[in-house]
Amino acid sequence: MSAQAPAPVTGAGVLAPFFAIVGSLISVNVGAAYAKGLFPLVGSAGITATRVGLASILLLAFWRPWRARLARADAINVAIYGVMLGMMNLLIYAAFARIPIGVAIAIEVIGPLAVVVLSSRHARDFVWVGCAAFGLWLLAPSAGSAPLDPLGVAAALGAGFCWAMYIVFGKRVSTLRGGHVVAWGMLAAALCTVPVGIAQAGAALFAPQVLVGGLVVALLSSILPYSLEMMALSRLPRRVFGILVSAGPAVGALAGFFVLGEILSTTQWLAIGMIVVATAGSAATAGRS
Repeated sequence: MSAQAPAPVTGAGVLAPFFAIVGSLISVNVGAAYAKGLFPLVGSAGITATRVGLASILLLAFWRPWRARLARADAINVAIYGVMLGMMNLLIYAAFARIPIGVAIAIEVIGPLAVVVLSSRHARDFVWVGCAAFGLWLLAPSAGSAPLDPLGVAAALGAGFCWAMYIVFGKRVSTLRGGHVVAWGMLAAALCTVPVGIAQAGAALFAPQVLVGGLVVALLSSILPYSLEMMALSRLPRRVFGILVSAGPAVGALAGFFVLGEILSTTQWLAIGMIVVATAGSAATAGRS
């Protein structure tokens, strides 16, 4: 989360950050699909707690952020950033438990899209709002797609709001050392997710099978993708990074299909495509601002 501009990349050198983003997308979405397969053991909140709790322990051990003091204002912003991260994970996993992964992610990315549009000074960005709105309309039962669980949709929308707030407060602490911010933020996320997971799953949360599964999810959905994204951000323009990441809902839908056998209708695929286009378009516009 450095404010430093990425170094220019030319020729074959662009392939490394490109494959880093592709690897990050595959890792985080395969991790999500694998996590959904573990829900019958301890529920969505239980897996969220295990993932976030273990990721927090690993990040704290690696970065040891207590070696550098935080100003009070920075500490408050980091705490809010972490709480939003934790709530985002709780809500999106709750959505995964009720609706297909690709659909849930497509709804969730409306949050970051709103941040871009609300901070924009260009009227053309509202074209992307219309594109995303059309995609959401296609997901509605009245548009002919398969009915979606209302609670799943509401959870995905809530996750989108938390993602938007995560971006806002992440920007406020972006001048601090990135690894320290992520470590402290993940600790705050763990403090708000682990009690919920324990309340849902109880002692079953500490079963060896659950802990091993949670560690796999933490590596696939947190540690590995965050590391790959940090590497790519240092070498890619923000616009290119945003366009590549916008493919998340489509990759999530593919992960849901190959890992869990989730089959989407043609209308749902079209809706995901419209939201991907809206997100990519807004990222491209923001990158030129």
